[in-house]
Amino acid sequence: MEKDDNYNLKIILWLILFLVFGIIIITCESHRDEFIMTVNGPVKPEQIGRALTHEHILVDFIGADSTGYFRWNRDSVIAKALPTLEEAKNAGVKTFFECTPEYLGRDPLLLKELSLRTGLTFITNTGYYGFNNKYLPRSFYTSDAAALAEKWTGEFLNGIEGTGIKPGFIKIAVNPADSLSPADQKIITAAALTHLKTGLTIASHTGPEKPAFAQINILKKNGVHPSAFIWVHAERGTMEGIIEAGKSGAWISFDNIRNRPNLKAGEPFTIEWYASRIAELKKKLLLNKVLLSHDSGWYDPAKPGGGKFIGYTDIFEYLLPALKEKGLTDADIDQLLVKNPAEAFKIRIRKLP
Repeated sequence: MEKDDNYNLKIILWLILFLVFGIIIITCESHRDEFIMTVNGPVKPEQIGRALTHEHILVDFIGADSTGYFRWNRDSVIAKALPTLEEAKNAGVKTFFECTPEYLGRDPLLLKELSLRTGLTFITNTGYYGFNNKYLPRSFYTSDAAALAEKWTGEFLNGIEGTGIKPGFIKIAVNPADSLSPADQKIITAAALTHLKTGLTIASHTGPEKPAFAQINILKKNGVHPSAFIWVHAERGTMEGIIEAGKSGAWISFDNIRNRPNLKAGEPFTIEWYASRIAELKKKLLLNKVLLSHDSGWYDPAKPGGGKFIGYTDIFEYLLPALKEKGLTDADIDQLLVKNPAEAFKIRIRKLP
């Protein structure tokens, strides 16, 4: 009888081992094909390294009906941007998520050339900037959300404007008013439909929390999990709203992080103010939902020489030391600048359960 019991125990143990190994294999298979789409093609998420998730090279404010590649000289833009990009590279940056949308100065060929010149990784986007109707093309008003999603999905499947360069995320913008306009609702709905077809993450220039949660609700109605959504400029929200959004799964993007010596201690948007918020999110176990960037660059073709080109190193020169003073570790910094961007932008359809 004892032998039979031992035999049965061995069978059970073998079955448990097979089950565990099966789960491991299935998990590995499910993650094997995850990737991030750069201007040079797909890469594994772990290859992007230290990343800045909301930056610009060029932004053209003339309006959707007047902008075009003829508005700037790529060589001039490159010459202006290269020194600043090299400074960021020396600070350890490897990847830039370039957030200039179509009709506002998006130029995937410019980014590809900058990648070749610098060795940095660049990711461009699809989507429309709805914050101001000035940046929406006329065709927007005669298209429904499904038609917009078809266009944006087409860029992901076939490349942008015949370049073969594919977007790595969806960049949109909505008005920061308390309620979303019909145009904003159409844009976020189109983004939801595009996500369900492509797995591209949605980064929405938003600001206050009311439009952020309004967008999250529209995503949910379309079956999209909040983890597919990046609340851009979440620094404009309250800590209560930020915590709630993070707990829902949404990504909290602190942008416009720059050293502002003209601001007094304790005022919003100082380095200390950002550091305090990030430290509080660590206490709430939400550090794994935070993204950081400068929202810098901004070559403007309307200005002589492109105007002032804003640098990409204040996070490393000022914010990281402030975070370490508040007890954040090197592992925490790695979480913020390496692990979180890789997780946020990996291409994966994220549905509600």
